[in-house]
Amino acid sequence: MQETLLEVADLASAYGRVKALKGVSVTVNAGEIVSLVGGNGAGKTTLLRAISGVQPVIGGSVRFLGEDVTRLAPHARVDRGIAQVPEGRQIFAPLSIEDNLRLGAYRRRDDAIAADMEAVYELFPMLKARRATPAGGLSGGQQQMLAMGRALMSRPKLLLLDEPSMGLAPILVDQIFEIIASLKQRGVTVFLVEQNAAAALSIADRGYVIETGKIAHEGEAASLLADDRVRAAYLGI
Repeated sequence: MQETLLEVADLASAYGRVKALKGVSVTVNAGEIVSLVGGNGAGKTTLLRAISGVQPVIGGSVRFLGEDVTRLAPHARVDRGIAQVPEGRQIFAPLSIEDNLRLGAYRRRDDAIAADMEAVYELFPMLKARRATPAGGLSGGQQQMLAMGRALMSRPKLLLLDEPSMGLAPILVDQIFEIIASLKQRGVTVFLVEQNAAAALSIADRGYVIETGKIAHEGEAASLLADDRVRAAYLGI
C-alpha cells in the first residue's frame, strides 16, 4: 500500500470576497505523479500556493506525511520536504546559474549540497555548461530547467510544479515533460498543475480536473484521458 504523502481536505481560500477554492480535496501518494488540470481561473495556482503556504486558507486542512501543516510558514514546509516551482519561473536574473541553485539549498545544513548540485547538472547538462553566467540570459525553457533544479536542491519529498510548459516552444514542452517523468525514477513525488491537459495526464499516474474552485473529475490518468467530458472540455477532441 502506497504511503499518503499529501492530503488536502475540504480546502477553501479567497481573494477578498472572491472564493478561489471551494472545498477542494486531493491526495498525492509517495512515488506518484499526480496532475491537476483545468482552465484559466479555475484555482490551480491558488491550490499550489495554499499547499506551499504562500496563499492563506479560510477552511479545510493540508496534511503532509500525517502532520497538519495548514498553519505552518512556507519555510517550515520546505523544511518538511515541500518545494514549489512557481508559475513564471521567478529566477534571480542577475545571479549566476550556480548561485540560483545554491539558493534552493539555503535551508540545508548538510554536507551533500555539492553532490546534489552535480546531480542537478546531470539532469540539466546545459546548466552546467553555463553555470557561471547570469540566469537572466537563459531562454524560457532553460529558465524552467533552472527553476526546477533550484527546487530540487532543497531535496524535496514533494515537488509542486506550476504550469511548467507555459510560453515554451513545442519541442521544449516535450523535453520538459520527459524530465518531469524521469523525476519519478529518481524518487521524487510530483504534483503537476498544467493547462496542457493531454501532456500532463500522459505522464501522470492519477489526475484531477478543477473547475471554478471545485474538483469536477478525478481518477486514473488514463481514464481521464479517455473520458469524453474531459476530452471535450480540455483536450479539444
